[in-house]
Amino acid sequence: MPQGPRAARVSEEFREILAEAIQGLKDPRVGFVTVTAVKVSPDLHVAWVYYTVLGDAKAAAGTRAALRSAAPHLRRELGRQIHLKVTPELRFEPDEIPAAAERIDTLLDQVHADGDHD
Repeated sequence: MPQGPRAARVSEEFREILAEAIQGLKDPRVGFVTVTAVKVSPDLHVAWVYYTVLGDAKAAAGTRAALRSAAPHLRRELGRQIHLKVTPELRFEPDEIPAAAERIDTLLDQVHADGDHD
């Protein structure tokens, strides 16, 4: 979903606010989280928050559950710091791009290693 300049500015502001707010969560399930991006719907009613978390699948599942349960609190915090008519619904989604990039790097390393044996 392409975003215009206003939506891009709003997305970046949301990303900064949410990254800081998530670090302040007291939930022990929240691991080391990096908010990588926020995409907002054109009407600003929904914000998809993309994140990565350090650790294994168990840590990722715990963080996902913690973020979803903290969504109302994070939404209030966002509403307190922004001045828009509507505070968007937050939808947390793991960012798959870093994992995909790592897989591609591994495959490229294998291709280069196989090429060296010829």
